[in-house]
Amino acid sequence: MSSTITPARQPEPAADNDPIAVAARRRATRYRQTVRAGQAVFCVTVIAVWQILAHFKIIDPFFFGSPWGIVLRLVDWAENGTAYGSLWLQIWVTMEEALLGFAVGVVSGVFVGVLLGEFKMLSDIMSPYIKMVNALPRIVLGSIFVIWLGLGLASKVLLAAVLVFFVVFFNAFEGVRSVDRNFIANAKILGASRWQIVRHVVLPSAMTWIIASLHVALGFSIIGAIVGEFLGSQRGLGLVISTAQNNFDSDGVFGAMLIIGLLAITAEAVMGRAEKKLLAWRPQSAAGADRGGL
Repeated sequence: MSSTITPARQPEPAADNDPIAVAARRRATRYRQTVRAGQAVFCVTVIAVWQILAHFKIIDPFFFGSPWGIVLRLVDWAENGTAYGSLWLQIWVTMEEALLGFAVGVVSGVFVGVLLGEFKMLSDIMSPYIKMVNALPRIVLGSIFVIWLGLGLASKVLLAAVLVFFVVFFNAFEGVRSVDRNFIANAKILGASRWQIVRHVVLPSAMTWIIASLHVALGFSIIGAIVGEFLGSQRGLGLVISTAQNNFDSDGVFGAMLIIGLLAITAEAVMGRAEKKLLAWRPQSAAGADRGGL
């Protein structure tokens, strides 16, 4: 007599052709296509109106530039370089300053934010000084950094890092303060040390706050690098803008601004992908995938 064991039947995965899922994917696809079309129409309309107004002298191209003049200026820079060398060198210098400042600002902002969030007395001691420094105009700090560190890389990195620091710091600080105290109490009951609580409870809970600040911080790092170059530098897009301004070259100013905008959009796209990877553990609703607005 032989006996056979019939394996338990595994549940079948949800069919990819489920009508509700297919309809949802179609709606999402149509929405993305509509948004892209709207963005393209808006961009083309602005460029066309601008070019028409400049062509018929309704606005003075000398002061307002024109899309075609901007294209010609960018082509000239790409082929012949700027007054300070290759266009690509200027882009690289600015991005190097921005990314280094971003890294320094994020690390220091997270560290100080978590530190002051964990130690209330230290937070109360440092609070007025942090508020005072944060209230200082950044252009004043940039001037001081140029005096201290010269026209090289360091002064631009430090200015970008300061701008990034305060954005990340305040979010990290609030993120630490908003951690559920029950989680911390349970970790203490289980015998966790202070460092283990910070590492396994506080930081993961505050990560959403910190990641949310990185989008703004990345833009601020580019602003810091540009402002630092504008105040005094040897290379970079900020110096190119300053030179174009001094020469009343509106097309050059708008051309450099266009490059900066494209760099910012590219960096934002990269940051968005990184955010999805870092916060993949969150539920879809918590990730805010369907939220509207900016």
